[in-house]
Amino acid sequence: MKTLLIGEYREGKLLESTCELLGFANQLGAETAMLLVGSENQLPVYSGTLYLADVAACGEYNPGLHKKLILEAVQKESPDYIVFLHSSYGWDLAPRVAASLRIAQVSEIVAIVDGGFEVGCCNGKMRRTVKPATAQAVLTIQAGAFPVLQPGGSPEIRKLSATDGGALEFIGYEAAEKKDVDLAKAEVIVSAGRGVGKKDNIPVIAALAKALGGEMGASRPVVDAEWVSHSHQVGTTGQTVSPKLYVACGISGAIQHLAGMKKSDFIIAINKDKDAPIGEIADVLVVADVMQFVPALTARVAR
Repeated sequence: MKTLLIGEYREGKLLESTCELLGFANQLGAETAMLLVGSENQLPVYSGTLYLADVAACGEYNPGLHKKLILEAVQKESPDYIVFLHSSYGWDLAPRVAASLRIAQVSEIVAIVDGGFEVGCCNGKMRRTVKPATAQAVLTIQAGAFPVLQPGGSPEIRKLSATDGGALEFIGYEAAEKKDVDLAKAEVIVSAGRGVGKKDNIPVIAALAKALGGEMGASRPVVDAEWVSHSHQVGTTGQTVSPKLYVACGISGAIQHLAGMKKSDFIIAINKDKDAPIGEIADVLVVADVMQFVPALTARVAR
């Protein structure tokens, strides 16, 4: 199996999320080649084939021109899957490529499962398994759903060039409102749920996150109650995360929250309800009152 990964370069920098494509391909067990419209000064760390087009000549985004470059690389590589990040770049380019090649597209993949790919549905409340209807397919992967992978080495560069990208002109990026925290990059996340009790108890959870050298997350009810900002929300309507350690404090385990964090390497759940759904996916379930257990744990960690 072979994949062509479409990297992203923005405002003079290679996006770190490009390495999530390598994590996806690694889980798929596929050979990889990558295409990047960027600069030789900012290259992904891996030893595969890299089709490189000069960003100064092609622009950071030009849908017609970038599509031509991708189709050229597809012709050279004949990949089974052409893989984009599920980003503004991927949203726009993936269907253009799929339509040009007359092949299937599967969007916003969150997991690889037997028989296909797992994607969210019903506003993230459920997941379904999708198998592409054609042998070759275009895929987009959800940010944070797959680990960042930097296998090392230097790519074998093959230069591409293209002209006549059509009448569209790329003007620039308009940045979204800056988040308080980017949980997708955190290796340790300690999340507060409704079981924390009240807003005044949030600093207790934040203190444990700080002691562990991590970031604080939250479930949707905590965000809806305005105890913390939306940038801390984990789940299908927040951020999808896969840290090395996830500590869920007073979180029962609604399916939307579980979908956003169940791929964490190690999960500790602290809940006074021994039958809470989150216990089904937790590696360790601590049956205790959050506001009694967490301060004691923080004091022990901080020693």
